[in-house]
Amino acid sequence: MTDKNKLKGLSGWLILVGIGVVLNPIRLLFSLIPAYKPIFADGVWEALTTPGSAVYTPYFGALFIGEFIFNTLMFAACIYLIYLFFSKHYLFPKVFIGIALVSLIFIPLDAWLVTQVFPQTQILDPETVNNFIRALIVSVIWIPYMLISERVRTTFVEHMPDDSLQQISSAPDSL
Repeated sequence: MTDKNKLKGLSGWLILVGIGVVLNPIRLLFSLIPAYKPIFADGVWEALTTPGSAVYTPYFGALFIGEFIFNTLMFAACIYLIYLFFSKHYLFPKVFIGIALVSLIFIPLDAWLVTQVFPQTQILDPETVNNFIRALIVSVIWIPYMLISERVRTTFVEHMPDDSLQQISSAPDSL
């Protein structure tokens, strides 16, 4: 057994990555459902989005729909990431890094947009700070790991495009 074979597989530090990958969509659901559900209860959505209402908030509907679409796409990306992880797909490290970086950008951007719609809201509320710190820790630890780990390099190799097929298809016709 060569050293590369010893490092191939979903073991070592990748077990921690796998736990995080599996738990992330569950965490998203448990945080988003309680946040979104009350908005549609007791006429809150209508009150906040209907011009002339006592509590009408301009741009709230656009902000909410944007956040909902983003979070739905992130949930789908997390489910896709689970598939990539367990199938040892070569795209896993790239998609993992992409999701981590998008989270790092989205959290402060969303917090700033919320303060534009609700000026009285504090931009660095505890939930935002916790989410950003979590995303920062994940990025600082796991992005370098994805980039330099030999285990990652030898494990995530499935479904890789065949270079010989690419060379044949790009070769000039000899007619």
